[in-house]
Amino acid sequence: MLVIATGLWGLSFPLMKAVGQVVADTTPGVGSLFVTASMVTPRFALAALVIVALLGRGVRTITRAEWQQGSLLGVFAGGGMLFQADGLQFTAASTSAFLSQFYAILIPLYLAVRTRRSPGAWVWLCTGLVLVGVAIMGRFNWRELHLGRGEVETLVASVFFTGQILVLARRDFVGNRVLPITLAMFLTEALIMGVVWITTTPSLATLAAPLAVPAWWGFTLALTVCCTLGAFLLMNTWQPHISSTEAGLIYCVEPIFSALLSMVLPGLFSIWAAIHYPNESLTSHLLIGGGIITLANVLLQLKPPRPEQDPTAITG
Repeated sequence: MLVIATGLWGLSFPLMKAVGQVVADTTPGVGSLFVTASMVTPRFALAALVIVALLGRGVRTITRAEWQQGSLLGVFAGGGMLFQADGLQFTAASTSAFLSQFYAILIPLYLAVRTRRSPGAWVWLCTGLVLVGVAIMGRFNWRELHLGRGEVETLVASVFFTGQILVLARRDFVGNRVLPITLAMFLTEALIMGVVWITTTPSLATLAAPLAVPAWWGFTLALTVCCTLGAFLLMNTWQPHISSTEAGLIYCVEPIFSALLSMVLPGLFSIWAAIHYPNESLTSHLLIGGGIITLANVLLQLKPPRPEQDPTAITG
């Protein structure tokens, strides 16, 4: 189920790039934060409305713990998206892709420090393979790495994503229901991004301009249904059934799906939305890097972490 979730997140990259181009074409001269917020805010607001409709009167039964967990998830996910998107403006895409997946090592490192127990050599081997695979696939160049604004922001984003994964593993939230915590998560993200969206818009006309474009609605609805409702409901439902370390490594499969889908969808999007967004091509970096990431996850499934090696009982 989590692999399917990463596939849906992979779909979000070409979709967001396409809707971002629509926004940029209809609102020329706006800043990068406005474009980012205009892509993200509507999808989470619409997804929250869908869950409200599904819950109906059940909204009144949402517990304090469910609001707390969902709000924490929203803060971590929303903060991660903001830092990642802004950092991408100041660093190479390959560097961003590599540093964004740094939670693969932050999670077992945090658990090792917190519990004073190493997850074991097998987990560290699989973690190392994942990072090597991401570096190869993203054509990461160590010589170009320097800790400028883009790199620092991307690392901060990875810390936020680490927090999001760990919050789902807390045992004090074990009785929480999926729909209520997802609703609280979406509302929090919509609030965070909405504030950015409104405060960075030059005028109300700029804010409303993309809404008049049918392609904007098509891309936004696809992001809402597939990449928001579908992906996060799967994540919030199934991640608590495995360790945080294992989940972090599985999520690193996301760039593979993103790269594969980017070979086909951009051309189709360009035809439908009248934008210029060419397909990407298959490269040896994708095959080798993606193969190593897949191998690491297969190896981990052959010998998954034992609970005492990789506890998900994160409390307090």
